[in-house]
Amino acid sequence: MKNQLGKHVIIRADRAGVFFGILTKKEGSEVQLTEARKLYYWSGASAVEQIALEGVKNPDGCQFTVTNDEVTINNYIQIITCTEEAITNIKKVQSWKK
Repeated sequence: MKNQLGKHVIIRADRAGVFFGILTKKEGSEVQLTEARKLYYWSGASAVEQIALEGVKNPDGCQFTVTNDEVTINNYIQIITCTEEAITNIKKVQSWKK
């Protein structure tokens, strides 16, 4: 996991959802992300693994939150390192707001 520190990742958390950001800390079952967004709903990818590799194919159909400076997530289930293609794609998805 140390080689993922400082990289853009997707975190799948137990009961908290799916997050995208830069992994800055991992301690026990807790991770910390900067430049973090929750990926509430996506369209154009079958699962988080595909999002981490390619991003989404239907960015207008996605609901990704605003970007938060820092987020701490407890009880993560999965950490997936993102490709440059995915990072660029995810960052282009407009913030979902009400």
